[in-house]
Amino acid sequence: MAKVVFITVDGSRREVNAPTGFSILDIAHRNDINIEGACEGQMACSTCHVVVDSDWYSKLPAPSEEEEDLLDLVFGLTRTSRLGCQVTMTEALDGLTVKLPSRTRNLLLED
Repeated sequence: MAKVVFITVDGSRREVNAPTGFSILDIAHRNDINIEGACEGQMACSTCHVVVDSDWYSKLPAPSEEEEDLLDLVFGLTRTSRLGCQVTMTEALDGLTVKLPSRTRNLLLED
């Protein structure tokens, strides 16, 4: 089974099992990693923002235009930012490393 490494806000590393076909958001939730995912993976928010390690970013499929539009709303946007709900694990991504941002913006709760 593939693994994914989450780097938390405090800098600690947590390696977890990452079943193929599951999104980074799903994997985080299954392992009690603190990623909000307010829209439950429906790509209607940006609260599952992660920063993909630069060594891994080029191995991911390009983000869709919809994902790029939502990424424009995140705090701390980087060139390797992605939405966790849009990154699906494959065997080729075994060892993928993602960092959790220090803050998220939940537009679903804003008036």
